[in-house]
Amino acid sequence: MNTGSGPIAAGSREYRRINRAMAFGGFSVFALLYCVQPLMPLLAQDFHLTPAQSSLALSVSTATLAVALLASGGVAERIGRKQLMVASMTGGALLTLLSAFTIDYTQLVAVRALLGLVLGGLPAVAMAYLSDEIEGSSLGQAMGMYISGSAFGGMSGRVLSSVISDFVSWRIAVGLLGAAGLYAAWEFSRSLPASRHAGLKQARGPGFVAGLRRHLQDEGLPWLFVLPFLLMGCFVSLYNYISYRLLAPPFGLSQSAVGAVSLLYLLGMFSSVWAGKLADRLGRRNVLWLVISVMIAGLLVTLHDSVVAIVLGVGLATFGFFASHSVSSSWVGRRAKPPQALASGIYLFCYYLGSSVVGWFTGYVWEHWGWPGVVAALGALLGLGLAIALRLRHLKPAAATGP
Repeated sequence: MNTGSGPIAAGSREYRRINRAMAFGGFSVFALLYCVQPLMPLLAQDFHLTPAQSSLALSVSTATLAVALLASGGVAERIGRKQLMVASMTGGALLTLLSAFTIDYTQLVAVRALLGLVLGGLPAVAMAYLSDEIEGSSLGQAMGMYISGSAFGGMSGRVLSSVISDFVSWRIAVGLLGAAGLYAAWEFSRSLPASRHAGLKQARGPGFVAGLRRHLQDEGLPWLFVLPFLLMGCFVSLYNYISYRLLAPPFGLSQSAVGAVSLLYLLGMFSSVWAGKLADRLGRRNVLWLVISVMIAGLLVTLHDSVVAIVLGVGLATFGFFASHSVSSSWVGRRAKPPQALASGIYLFCYYLGSSVVGWFTGYVWEHWGWPGVVAALGALLGLGLAIALRLRHLKPAAATGP
């Protein structure tokens, strides 16, 4: 095991290897997790479901993933961080392949639930790995690169599943993405250096209960744990139901055209890295509330009955979301004391719980009040997120870390 001396700095060979591996890791998790999102109208048609019922194919995965995240840190300490992340990516790819052969919707939901449990081995461990291995002045950029890979995966999974399902079927689309996930797992395994701190974790931090108490007693971390619930819940809901809006009159777009909206994730790939660098330079407290405001503005623009305005609004919201996630997640990594993996796990538990709960609930809002109701509900949640970000501007920096 390489115990190294000192954190890894931007520009080094190891730093480039880590960024390459994390790009594949982020791609795999988000492509496999969210490939069913634009397929929800097709699933509703094939299995005779309501919008809220069809959203379970995604919501059940994010719910089980949220639960798995809380245990992933402890498992990683026993078998190794890299080993767990590789196993997570490989298992997720195999389950995605299996989902293409399910007979009915119950089987599909069951496989997707297992998918969430297996994929939970990567996100929290990846954040903890970066927080421990990368020097503080480069952490925002490194976290932004990981989130950029996640954005690319989310975009690719949505676009490819939409286009392929338009010409062949959703089952072939999902199966091909599973095969891509296997390749990503191989690239991740050969690129990522072993953790330098894997052998030190047990001595450095308290157990689960003591660690949980430490994080929840911090003046800022509980607020930073609420933010991902709100932000991710709103972001997933936006993409969940914008598909229904654009497929229906007066727009009547094709499945491929609706899937192409996910190309806006390219904005997230840029904004996550840009916001990470900006936060490293100006401070997270001075950047977070601004990028959340951008997300709110984008949501409001989607109220206009024009495809151009809707695409512009979704683009602004996408830019603001990935920037907000980059800043808030790196803030947790900088502020949390040992056990940092648990802090990352709590953050991502709230992140995916928001995706599951808000994403499912918004289906009922869409059914009863249409798009104006969706915007009103999500706007209220994002307003609360903005209030939290403004409150965090006055947070006292943690000793030896800061914001």
